[in-house]
Amino acid sequence: MRLSIQDDRTGRVRAPMTLLALAALGLGGAGAQDLAAYNALAQNLDGAVTARGTSAQAALTRLDAAQSALDTLAPTIRNRQIVSGLKDALGSSRAALGRTPAELEAQVLLARGLMRKALYDQTLSLLSGAPANGAAQLQLLGREFGLNAQALQVLGSDAKAGRLERTAWRLQRAAVQKVSASLAAARPTQSTASYVNLARATSWFTVVQDSAGAGELKVSQFGDALRQLTSGDTAALGTSLTALRSGTAAFAATLANPPAATPAGTKPAAGGAAPTVTPVPVTPGSQTPATQTPDTQSPATQTPATQSPATQTPAAEATAGAGAAYVALGRALAASGHADNAAAREALTEASAALAGAPAALRNAAGFDRLQGAVSAAQGRSALRPTDVQALIASLANVENAAAGRPVSALDGASAGVSRWFSGWLRVLIFALLAGLTVLPLYLLNLAFGGRNTYWRAIMVGLGLLMLPLFLEGLFGLLGAFGDLFGAAPLRNLLNLTLSQGAYALPVWAVLSAAALGLMAFGFRGLCEQFGLLGTAKPSVQNATQHTSIDWDEEV
Repeated sequence: MRLSIQDDRTGRVRAPMTLLALAALGLGGAGAQDLAAYNALAQNLDGAVTARGTSAQAALTRLDAAQSALDTLAPTIRNRQIVSGLKDALGSSRAALGRTPAELEAQVLLARGLMRKALYDQTLSLLSGAPANGAAQLQLLGREFGLNAQALQVLGSDAKAGRLERTAWRLQRAAVQKVSASLAAARPTQSTASYVNLARATSWFTVVQDSAGAGELKVSQFGDALRQLTSGDTAALGTSLTALRSGTAAFAATLANPPAATPAGTKPAAGGAAPTVTPVPVTPGSQTPATQTPDTQSPATQTPATQSPATQTPAAEATAGAGAAYVALGRALAASGHADNAAAREALTEASAALAGAPAALRNAAGFDRLQGAVSAAQGRSALRPTDVQALIASLANVENAAAGRPVSALDGASAGVSRWFSGWLRVLIFALLAGLTVLPLYLLNLAFGGRNTYWRAIMVGLGLLMLPLFLEGLFGLLGAFGDLFGAAPLRNLLNLTLSQGAYALPVWAVLSAAALGLMAFGFRGLCEQFGLLGTAKPSVQNATQHTSIDWDEEV
């Protein structure tokens, strides 16, 4: 396949790659960023890419929201040139709406690289002066780099101990792994998948291009490869990809071992300037998302000769893309099932990162945007319960089916919708109120009929057993929520005493229900016998009942 370049597009798309040149000036300043605005900008940019597959107007709406978020974030970004570059990036993204979804995705990837570059520089500068004030920003940066829960904890420990050189090393290593994975997925062919993977590799290298380990590897080399791809010069592209993989492997080798401890972290040195690249419309193909590998890094020179994303069906691509998210959500479900909500949230963070790197076939499916929002909301939700995670898994299954062209489950969709509002503290407080009200009918029953009659006592106990699961849910759900809120593990573990926590509670519920039904049947049968409605009453008793009234709380 050979594609032509139109001259009028050069001006349109020059801005995003110029942004990378701005990042190369190495002007990252110190100070905290507006993290809420940063998250809003990131979510709306990613959401625009997702929405573009179904509606250009919806994507434009997300870009407008991204512009609003950038206006809020801009005053907290110290590098004013990056701010200017991000504004240009949004303009270029709007221009890409009229072309292909892949071009919009490439523009957004380059803009996200600038965002991470600014956050990376300012976070390290902030930690060098006030480590305590940069903890939240560092956690966001770690999540942006796709670090898992354990890696985030180690990252925070290094920062608190003042080992900023190790903090930077961990982040650089994660970024280089993503560069390597993206380059490995790119092929010397003029295809959408190669185009997007090269843009992703460029985006991640932008963040760490100032590292001493980058050596002779420059952003300009990535720009050259992108130009060769868009012009159809596949022979030169193959040479460039080999050079980029070799340079990335050398970069990764410098990060193989942690640096020696020094008193404080140092600011990255300035890097080189980035060129301009001209994206062109290409036929959409499947995309191989960048993946994070463990501490042992695979060589960047590896060529995925056995992959053929261009021929992969949408169903197969969607299933492959959802696999990592399913694994992470499964871990979250297992952790929430025994009230380990901290581990559950860490797994949800991994699921969010897996969804962010999902292939285009999955991201463009109906409901993906809502799923991403639901996973992000669950990460910060107090009183997380297994049903919340089950709803997320059901939502992912629906998105996967939609991407593959299969029917979706209306019941799973309803469960996901209910979970978005009937969860967290609302669920806790409603069940706590209902638990308190369980005492009322028992009190009124005892007040009306007393407790001297054996049959009434059996009915009262049976009714209490029937309402016991509701009482346990309300009481221990409330205590567990407070334990989750304040980090008190003993209180949080009380969630395991509720009968909605896991399968182990079903036999307990069955036994309680059987006992309640038995006691209530015994009590009502006794009352029926007492008043002659069942069995044969003795004559003396019959005569007595004709002339003597029997109180409800008396026995015959």
